[in-house]
Amino acid sequence: MILIGTILNKRDMNEKVKSGKEVLEDFFSNIESIDGVDKEIAEALSTLYVMDKFTDRNVVNALIDLRKEG
Repeated sequence: MILIGTILNKRDMNEKVKSGKEVLEDFFSNIESIDGVDKEIAEALSTLYVMDKFTDRNVVNALIDLRKEG
């Protein structure tokens, strides 16, 4: 049991912990590939994030615009 814990601890120490920003960047760069996620919504959300305009108001407006177009 101790050996397994030692191996896991050594492995974990070598892995870099991602920052919150890195996690968000990974998420938004891959959001379109998530099963069940609408591609247009994913693109709109990703664009808002990249443009540093990801606010509740902008998200709502983007969704309203998509609904009007559809």
